[in-house]
Amino acid sequence: MDSNRQGPMNAGSSDKACGKSLDEALMGIRAFVFDVDGVMTDGGILADLSGELFRTFDSKDGFGLRMAYMHGYHLGIITGGRSESIRQRFRTCGIRPEDVYLGSRDKMEDFNDFCSRHGLQHAEVMFFGDDLPDAPVMIASGCGACPSDAVPDVKEIADYISPYPGGKGFVRFAIEMVMKMQGKWHLDVRQYKRDF
Repeated sequence: MDSNRQGPMNAGSSDKACGKSLDEALMGIRAFVFDVDGVMTDGGILADLSGELFRTFDSKDGFGLRMAYMHGYHLGIITGGRSESIRQRFRTCGIRPEDVYLGSRDKMEDFNDFCSRHGLQHAEVMFFGDDLPDAPVMIASGCGACPSDAVPDVKEIADYISPYPGGKGFVRFAIEMVMKMQGKWHLDVRQYKRDF
Protein backbone atom coordinates (compact mmCIF):
# COMPACT_ATOMS: atom_id res chain seq x y z
CA MET A 1 0.00 0.00 0.00
CA ASP A 2 1.55 3.32 -1.03
CA SER A 3 1.75 6.50 1.03
CA ASN A 4 -1.10 8.15 -0.88
CA ARG A 5 -3.57 5.50 0.28
CA GLN A 6 -6.33 6.41 2.73
CA GLY A 7 -6.63 3.75 5.38
CA PRO A 8 -6.25 -0.01 5.77
CA MET A 9 -7.46 -2.68 3.43
CA ASN A 10 -8.78 -6.13 4.19
CA ALA A 11 -6.37 -8.83 3.13
CA GLY A 12 -9.02 -11.53 2.98
CA SER A 13 -10.42 -10.77 -0.47
CA SER A 14 -7.53 -11.30 -2.91
CA ASP A 15 -9.28 -14.27 -4.56
CA LYS A 16 -12.07 -11.98 -5.79
CA ALA A 17 -9.59 -9.78 -7.64
CA CYS A 18 -8.28 -12.87 -9.50
CA GLY A 19 -4.92 -12.60 -7.80
CA LYS A 20 -4.56 -8.88 -8.50
CA SER A 21 -3.34 -6.52 -5.83
CA LEU A 22 -5.69 -3.77 -4.70
CA ASP A 23 -3.63 -1.25 -6.66
CA GLU A 24 -4.02 -3.30 -9.85
CA ALA A 25 -7.75 -3.67 -9.27
CA LEU A 26 -8.18 0.07 -8.73
CA MET A 27 -6.32 0.87 -11.94
CA GLY A 28 -9.09 -0.94 -13.84
CA ILE A 29 -12.00 0.95 -12.25
CA ARG A 30 -14.28 2.72 -14.74
CA ALA A 31 -17.38 3.20 -12.58
CA PHE A 32 -18.44 4.00 -9.04
CA VAL A 33 -21.71 2.72 -7.55
CA PHE A 34 -23.02 3.64 -4.12
CA ASP A 35 -25.47 2.76 -1.41
CA VAL A 36 -26.86 5.92 0.23
CA ASP A 37 -27.71 5.58 3.94
CA GLY A 38 -24.53 5.03 5.94
CA VAL A 39 -22.37 5.69 2.85
CA MET A 40 -23.42 9.07 1.45
CA THR A 41 -24.93 9.95 4.84
CA ASP A 42 -24.06 9.23 8.44
CA GLY A 43 -27.06 6.90 8.58
CA GLY A 44 -29.29 9.35 10.43
CA ILE A 45 -32.74 10.05 8.99
CA LEU A 46 -35.15 12.77 10.11
CA ALA A 47 -38.88 12.29 9.61
CA ASP A 48 -41.60 14.94 9.73
CA LEU A 49 -45.19 14.37 10.84
CA SER A 50 -46.26 13.48 7.30
CA GLY A 51 -43.63 10.74 7.12
CA GLU A 52 -41.31 12.61 4.74
CA LEU A 53 -37.69 11.52 5.33
CA PHE A 54 -34.75 13.92 5.29
CA ARG A 55 -31.05 13.15 4.90
CA THR A 56 -27.94 15.32 5.06
CA PHE A 57 -25.10 14.88 2.56
CA ASP A 58 -21.47 15.96 2.68
CA SER A 59 -20.60 18.56 0.02
CA LYS A 60 -17.10 17.06 -0.34
CA ASP A 61 -18.66 13.75 -1.39
CA GLY A 62 -20.75 15.63 -3.95
CA PHE A 63 -17.67 17.28 -5.40
CA GLY A 64 -15.94 13.91 -5.65
CA LEU A 65 -18.89 12.65 -7.71
CA ARG A 66 -18.66 15.68 -9.97
CA MET A 67 -14.96 15.12 -10.53
CA ALA A 68 -15.62 11.49 -11.47
CA TYR A 69 -18.41 12.52 -13.84
CA MET A 70 -16.21 15.11 -15.57
CA HIS A 71 -13.54 12.47 -16.17
CA GLY A 72 -15.92 9.99 -17.79
CA TYR A 73 -16.59 7.50 -14.99
CA HIS A 74 -20.02 5.86 -14.89
CA LEU A 75 -21.89 6.64 -11.66
CA GLY A 76 -24.81 4.85 -10.03
CA ILE A 77 -26.86 4.65 -6.85
CA ILE A 78 -28.43 1.44 -5.53
CA THR A 79 -30.38 2.08 -2.33
CA GLY A 80 -33.21 0.68 -0.30
CA GLY A 81 -34.40 4.26 0.20
CA ARG A 82 -37.47 5.25 -1.79
CA SER A 83 -37.50 9.05 -1.64
CA GLU A 84 -37.39 10.91 -4.95
CA SER A 85 -35.25 13.49 -3.14
CA ILE A 86 -32.37 11.00 -3.48
CA ARG A 87 -32.69 11.06 -7.26
CA GLN A 88 -32.85 14.88 -7.22
CA ARG A 89 -29.80 15.22 -4.96
CA PHE A 90 -27.59 13.10 -7.19
CA ARG A 91 -28.81 14.66 -10.43
CA THR A 92 -26.84 17.76 -9.31
CA CYS A 93 -23.72 15.60 -9.03
CA GLY A 94 -23.84 14.13 -12.53
CA ILE A 95 -25.74 10.90 -11.83
CA ARG A 96 -28.41 10.28 -14.44
CA PRO A 97 -31.92 9.58 -13.06
CA GLU A 98 -32.00 6.16 -14.75
CA ASP A 99 -28.83 5.19 -12.86
CA VAL A 100 -30.50 5.74 -9.48
CA TYR A 101 -32.13 2.52 -8.26
CA LEU A 102 -34.59 3.36 -5.48
CA GLY A 103 -36.28 0.82 -3.22
CA SER A 104 -33.75 -1.87 -4.12
CA ARG A 105 -34.38 -5.18 -2.39
CA ASP A 106 -32.00 -7.21 -4.58
CA LYS A 107 -28.93 -5.04 -5.07
CA MET A 108 -27.16 -7.69 -7.12
CA GLU A 109 -29.97 -7.67 -9.68
CA ASP A 110 -29.79 -3.88 -9.96
CA PHE A 111 -26.00 -3.96 -10.11
CA ASN A 112 -26.14 -6.43 -13.01
CA ASP A 113 -28.59 -4.16 -14.81
CA PHE A 114 -26.33 -1.13 -14.32
CA CYS A 115 -23.29 -3.00 -15.62
CA SER A 116 -25.18 -4.40 -18.60
CA ARG A 117 -26.54 -1.01 -19.64
CA HIS A 118 -23.08 0.58 -19.51
CA GLY A 119 -21.11 -2.33 -20.98
CA LEU A 120 -19.13 -2.83 -17.78
CA GLN A 121 -17.53 -5.92 -16.30
CA HIS A 122 -18.05 -6.33 -12.54
CA ALA A 123 -14.29 -5.94 -12.10
CA GLU A 124 -14.48 -2.42 -13.53
CA VAL A 125 -16.80 -1.15 -10.79
CA MET A 126 -15.99 0.08 -7.29
CA PHE A 127 -18.99 -0.42 -5.01
CA PHE A 128 -19.47 1.51 -1.76
CA GLY A 129 -21.54 -0.17 0.97
CA ASP A 130 -21.87 -0.37 4.73
CA ASP A 131 -24.42 -3.05 5.67
CA LEU A 132 -25.54 -6.60 4.86
CA PRO A 133 -27.73 -5.80 1.80
CA ASP A 134 -24.58 -4.40 0.16
CA ALA A 135 -22.42 -7.48 0.73
CA PRO A 136 -23.23 -9.46 -2.45
CA VAL A 137 -22.34 -6.50 -4.67
CA MET A 138 -19.22 -5.72 -2.67
CA ILE A 139 -18.04 -9.28 -3.22
CA ALA A 140 -18.90 -9.25 -6.94
CA SER A 141 -17.42 -5.84 -7.75
CA GLY A 142 -13.83 -5.05 -8.66
CA CYS A 143 -13.40 -3.31 -5.32
CA GLY A 144 -15.82 -3.30 -2.40
CA ALA A 145 -15.26 -0.21 -0.24
CA CYS A 146 -16.77 0.54 3.15
CA PRO A 147 -16.60 3.40 5.66
CA SER A 148 -14.89 3.11 9.03
CA ASP A 149 -18.26 2.70 10.77
CA ALA A 150 -19.59 -0.10 8.54
CA VAL A 151 -21.02 -3.16 10.27
CA PRO A 152 -18.40 -5.81 11.17
CA ASP A 153 -19.68 -8.36 8.63
CA VAL A 154 -19.15 -5.86 5.81
CA LYS A 155 -15.67 -4.92 7.04
CA GLU A 156 -14.78 -8.61 6.87
CA ILE A 157 -15.47 -8.80 3.13
CA ALA A 158 -14.38 -5.27 2.12
CA ASP A 159 -11.37 -4.77 -0.12
CA TYR A 160 -10.89 -1.23 1.16
CA ILE A 161 -11.86 0.11 4.59
CA SER A 162 -11.75 3.90 4.75
CA PRO A 163 -10.55 5.80 7.80
CA TYR A 164 -13.59 8.06 7.20
CA PRO A 165 -17.11 7.28 8.43
CA GLY A 166 -20.17 7.34 6.20
CA GLY A 167 -21.38 10.80 5.22
CA LYS A 168 -18.12 12.42 6.35
CA GLY A 169 -15.91 12.36 3.26
CA PHE A 170 -15.69 8.59 2.81
CA VAL A 171 -16.92 8.75 -0.80
CA ARG A 172 -14.86 11.79 -1.79
CA PHE A 173 -11.55 10.48 -0.58
CA ALA A 174 -12.02 6.99 -2.03
CA ILE A 175 -12.87 8.49 -5.44
CA GLU A 176 -9.91 10.83 -5.13
CA MET A 177 -7.63 7.90 -4.29
CA VAL A 178 -8.66 6.00 -7.43
CA MET A 179 -8.50 9.02 -9.71
CA LYS A 180 -5.06 10.03 -8.44
CA MET A 181 -3.80 6.50 -9.04
CA GLN A 182 -5.11 6.76 -12.61
CA GLY A 183 -3.67 10.26 -13.11
CA LYS A 184 -7.10 11.88 -13.51
CA TRP A 185 -7.53 13.98 -10.38
CA HIS A 186 -7.40 17.49 -11.84
CA LEU A 187 -10.06 20.17 -12.17
CA ASP A 188 -10.81 21.85 -15.50
CA VAL A 189 -12.66 24.97 -14.38
CA ARG A 190 -14.13 25.63 -17.83
CA GLN A 191 -15.60 22.14 -17.95
CA TYR A 192 -16.86 22.47 -14.38
CA LYS A 193 -18.68 25.69 -15.29
CA ARG A 194 -20.15 24.06 -18.39
CA ASP A 195 -21.28 20.82 -16.71
CA PHE A 196 -22.47 22.19 -13.38
